[in-house]
This record gives sequence, C-alpha cells and structure tokens, in this order.
Amino acid sequence: MLQDSGERLARELDWNLLRTFMIVVQEGSVTGAARRLYLRQPTISHALKRLETRLGKRLIDRGPAEFRVTPAGEVLYKECVEIYGNVARVAVLTRDMTDDVTGHVRITMASHVVSPIFDAVLATFHAENPKATYDVEVATSAEVARAVLEKSASFGLCLVHKRLPKLDYKIIYREYFGFFCGPPHPLFGRSGLTLDDLRGHASVSFKTDQISDALRPVALLRAQHELEERVVGHSSHLEEVRRMIIAGLGIGPLPIHVVARDVRDGLLWRLPPYESPPAIDIYLVWNPRTHLNRAEAGLLSSLQRAIDAKPLSARTYA
Repeated sequence: MLQDSGERLARELDWNLLRTFMIVVQEGSVTGAARRLYLRQPTISHALKRLETRLGKRLIDRGPAEFRVTPAGEVLYKECVEIYGNVARVAVLTRDMTDDVTGHVRITMASHVVSPIFDAVLATFHAENPKATYDVEVATSAEVARAVLEKSASFGLCLVHKRLPKLDYKIIYREYFGFFCGPPHPLFGRSGLTLDDLRGHASVSFKTDQISDALRPVALLRAQHELEERVVGHSSHLEEVRRMIIAGLGIGPLPIHVVARDVRDGLLWRLPPYESPPAIDIYLVWNPRTHLNRAEAGLLSSLQRAIDAKPLSARTYA
C-alpha cells in the first residue's frame, strides 16, 4: 500500500508546487517568494496550501510574526533541492552528448574575484577546448553557495562563513583587507595616521561585514577600535562599496591587491592598519553530487590541480 501510494503521488503531484515551496523556504516568506516568481501573494499561499493538502502534512507554520519550517517541511525542502538540481542538469548533460561541443560551464562567483590561478586555468582550458561555452555570473557569496548546492552552477568562487555539509571546499587564494577613503574625504592624502584617527568618521562596507558572517576579521577589527558606529552605506558587491568610498561617503574595507591600481591612480588612499591587516580566504566550491558534463568536469579538475600545485603562501596576495 505504501509503495502504491508513493507511485500515485509521483504521478499526480504538480511539480511546480514543489518549486514554489522550495522558493518560499529560501526567501523566508510568501511575500519574498511572490516577488521572486513574479506572482501574487494569494497565488503562492494557494499553492502552498494545495501542496500541504496533497501530502497531508503541515509544511510551514505561518502567522503575523512567525515563519517556521516544520520537520516535514525541512525533509521536503532537502528533497526539492535535490530534485530540481537534477532536473536542471538534464538539458546540460543531454546537450553535451548530442551537440558538437565539449559542454557548457556555468560559474558563479562573488564580485571582483581577482585570481591569477583562475585566470591562467581558464585561458589554458579555453585554448585546449575552444568549443566549450561559459556563463560567468556575479552574486553574493550566499547565493553562490546556494546555486552550487542546487546544481544550477557548475562550481563557484566565494567567501565562506559556514560550510554546507553537502559541498566541498578548497581555498583558491587568501587576500588581505585594508581600510580606504576617497579624494573628497578629509583623511585622503594624509600620512602618519593611526586607527584612532579613523574614529568618528562615517563608514561604508559589505553586507557580510558582520561578526557572524564571512568578513568576521574585518568586523572584529572595527569593533576592537570602535569604528562601526556610523555605517552609512552597504552593498553586497565590491564595485559598489568601492564607488561609495571614492565618492567620499565614508571609510571602507577593500582587498588590498584588488585596488592597488586605484591607489596608484589617486582614486583611493590607504588608511591604517598598515601592518597585520585582516586576512580573508576565497574558496573554490563545488557539489560532489552534481553530474558534470565534460567541460565542467575538465575545468573543475584543472582548477583543483592548479590549486594543489601551489602552497597557500604562493596563493596569498598582500
């Protein structure tokens, strides 16, 4: 009877309901899911109710100030991620088998990842496999991990705060963050500064610049020297944090090696600390359960070998 019930459910279940439920959980609200799916909130609520009725289980407890995924909902969400990851891979894998191409690679990465290792591997791989095609998408580090987990990305490059148990990680490089200001700022061009000179000035930063997030070392430095009081601007993308700093909105953290040219060109001015700045690791992230096509597997393997061939000290950019 249980087997018959499961087979009947597989035949009769509207798979779009599972996708809707998965996105509701990811967004943490019906409102967020409606916005992401370009649908009305009642449509999302109705879909969720239909799914709960069909399964005979309460999946999400919702109220005016409550959103909690039930144990049954947590189990279903994990299965939904796996199902939709595998479905998304079908077109990629079949095209790789039937078309005269080596495959398509979709890479997601945090904004402004600057890695000579990655650039060299990509250049060599393209020269050896000219028919491979690529999508390179920029996202927040959390979104990068989610795309890799859901198998919609071949692999990712990002900061990591908390490792997901289903993903594998390898440090591709280590970078150091410094504080900078732009030409309109009163500290621009001044030498001999100390961290005390930064107190009282407005700041801009990344959304992950929190003690409980990926830029924890930067956040700890702010807290230690009482620099976190007036944060006037946030962004998830390095380019926008850089824009706000150059425009004079406030002092902000940036990877030292990434903005070295901006410093030489007079667009940014390096501020204390000059010694022992916060170190941040950038990771290569992949899902070992993803069925990769030839191009994806080849590029990922080449990148892993290139990383293993150099000690971390040779992949550290000051």
